[in-house]
This record gives sequence, structure tokens and C-alpha cells, in this order.
Amino acid sequence: MITSAAFIAIMLVGVPIGLCLCLAGFVYIIASGNPVLFQSYPLQLFGGVDSYGLIAIPLFILIGEIMNGGGITRRIVDMAMAFVGSLKGGLAYVNILANMFISSILGSATAQVAIMAQIMVPEMEKKGYDKTFAAGLTAYGGMLGPIIPPSVMFVVYSVLAQVSVSDMLIAGIVPGVILTAMFCIVIALMGYIYNYPKADYQTPRQRLATILRTSPTLLIPIVIVGSILGGLANATESAAVGAVAAALIGKYWTREFEFSQLPQMMLRAGIYSAIVLFLVAAAAVFSWVLIFGKVPQETASWIQSVAKDPVSFMLLCNVILLIIGTVIDGIPGLIMTVPILLPVATEIYHIDPRQFGVVVVINLVLGLLSPPVGLCFFVAAAVTGAKPGKMFMVTLPLFGISCILLVLLSLYPSLSLVLIK
Repeated sequence: MITSAAFIAIMLVGVPIGLCLCLAGFVYIIASGNPVLFQSYPLQLFGGVDSYGLIAIPLFILIGEIMNGGGITRRIVDMAMAFVGSLKGGLAYVNILANMFISSILGSATAQVAIMAQIMVPEMEKKGYDKTFAAGLTAYGGMLGPIIPPSVMFVVYSVLAQVSVSDMLIAGIVPGVILTAMFCIVIALMGYIYNYPKADYQTPRQRLATILRTSPTLLIPIVIVGSILGGLANATESAAVGAVAAALIGKYWTREFEFSQLPQMMLRAGIYSAIVLFLVAAAAVFSWVLIFGKVPQETASWIQSVAKDPVSFMLLCNVILLIIGTVIDGIPGLIMTVPILLPVATEIYHIDPRQFGVVVVINLVLGLLSPPVGLCFFVAAAVTGAKPGKMFMVTLPLFGISCILLVLLSLYPSLSLVLIK
């Protein structure tokens, strides 16, 4: 209780979540009267990042930097426009479809929202869409980033859960595609009700020319996902190959990337990676403290008294994780919940850790789109000037369909595991 109170108090003061986790560990050691544990503290901190799989994180982030610098994002939007732009509500479909393509390269919800809001919201507003709806839709499109591989959150979960990074990335493919399709169905219904405008008409020849001009950009996700699915590379190796592919496409196809930009891109990728990896190291300490304090065992006893079978356990976890996700960002949310809930899921209810990981990640990402915090809405608001509260209200159907997907993933493990050999 003292440790929990200290953690909450430190967090409310505004201390970064990584330091909160580390300081809470200090408080526990002092409060428990076991100063000898300080000798293990540095080892636990280092052990948290002593994992080969974590090398994928800076590489995936670097891919996103190169993609932005090489003008690949704009071309992906043009490709989506060629596919669905002439439909009723075409730009709304383009927004979601382009987000799906880009999420297979970026892997970060907030970064994706920041990039796509600058591109899509002014264009949609110009064509007659409400700015609040356009910004909210872009925020939900960014939700695909941590689900469709590559995904930084899946990499972090893999390390915390001690499962294959490649398996976790593959497990996100089908749920990500299903969620994209469900979003498109909701857009079709809303377009019929609110009479969304059509985008500019393109002749078949113009569409074909656009697709041919932009199709090389798809080589990046094909290289990343294809090498994993084909067993040619693990997640870390595929990320390295993807970074090379992005650089070559940006240099020799789009001709907007210069190798002289690489040092600055690597610096930005390194800074963001350092933040993520420090959180992972802090998580190792916090998990160690939780286990030493028998928190997972006590939590398991309480959950067993409430949830009598795997389905009720998963539904209970959905509620708990969604609440946590509304106030805590994705990776810190993973760090706080996985060490407690995962042992219960696997050892007591015999749930596949990969299925559980998909449900956990989608819940926490959906929390980024829920009050009272809704970090993705605030990112979109900062870029577009729309109101976060209004964004949530006009996009409630997308929130509802996301919750339905979570229930389906909880009931049917095959939706997550179908592509895993």
C-alpha cells in the first residue's frame, strides 16, 4: 500500500513514468526493511533491457524517420486515393486505408496521428468535411499503428512476456485488417446518414498511373512482414532490412531522401528509443518489486473469486485495461499490467500469451482515444485546432466497433493466432 501510494503521489506531481517506477521500487525496499535488495537493484535495471529483441525498437523508429524524410507518406495517401477516393465519403476511406498502409511502417499511434493529421485533416476540411470529425477519424486511424506490424508495443510486450517478437508481430496482422474493415463499414453507414462528399473523380487511367507511381513504397511493409512470415528473418533482422529498403526507395525512387539527413534521423530515433528502453528497464525493477511483494498472487486470488472461466477473465481484463489506458500511455500501461495479469492468464486460465498480448495492446491503445486523457485526441488537437472532447463524441461509433472487436478477440483466439505456425 505504501509503495502504491508513493507511486501515485510521485506520478501526480508530474514526474515521468519511468522515474516513478524506479522511485516506487526504492520506496518498497525501504518500507519492507530489506536494504540488501539495493544490491540487486542495478542488476534488475540492466536485465530489463538485456534482450536481443529490443534492438528492433530503434530500427522500426528509424524506418519511420526515413519514410517521412523520403516523401513516402504522401505517396501512400495518393495510392489510397486512387483505390477508394471516388466513393461517397472517399476521403474518409482514404484516411483509414492510408493509415493502415503507414501503420505497417511506423508502428506508433501518436507519431502516426501527428503525421497524418497534418496531411489528411486540411484536405478533408477543404472538401467539406467537419474538421472535428476529420481529426477524430485520423486519431482512430492512428490506432492501427501499434496493431499492424511493426509495433513497438508488441516488441515491449514480447520482452515482458518472454514470447517470440516475430509471433507477436504476426498476431497483430489479422486483428489490424479486421479493425480496418470494421472502420470502413462504420464510415459507409455514417456517410449514408450524413451525406459525406465524394473526392475528385479519377479516370481509370489516372488511377492506374498513380498506383504504378506509388506502388514501390509498399515494398517496405512487404519486406518487413514478408521476411518474418517466410521465416527468412526474425523481427530485428527484418527491421534492419526494412530501414535499408526505406532509404533506397527514398533516395532512388521518390528522390526526396539524402544520406546526409541520416545522422539527424538516427539521433531522433535514438532519443525516442532511449525513452522507450528506459521505461522497459524501469519496468523490470517494478515487476521485480511486484513479484517480491506477492502482488500477482494476491491479484490472482481476487480475480479467481470474480472470474470463473477464461471468457469471463478476458472480459474482466478488457474493462480493467481500458480504464488503465484512459489515464496511462500505452507502453507504461503494458509495464504496469503485464507482470500482474499475464501469469494469471497463462497459469490459471491457460490463455495463449500471444492472444492475451493482442487484447492487452488494443485495449491500451483504445485508451489513448478515451476520456479523460485521450492522448491521441490531444495530439490531433495540437495539430489541427479541433476540440478533443468533441472528437470523442463525433467518433463514438468507431469506439463502439473497437470494443466489439475486443470482445471477438477475447472469445476467439484463432483471430490472433491463425497466421502463427
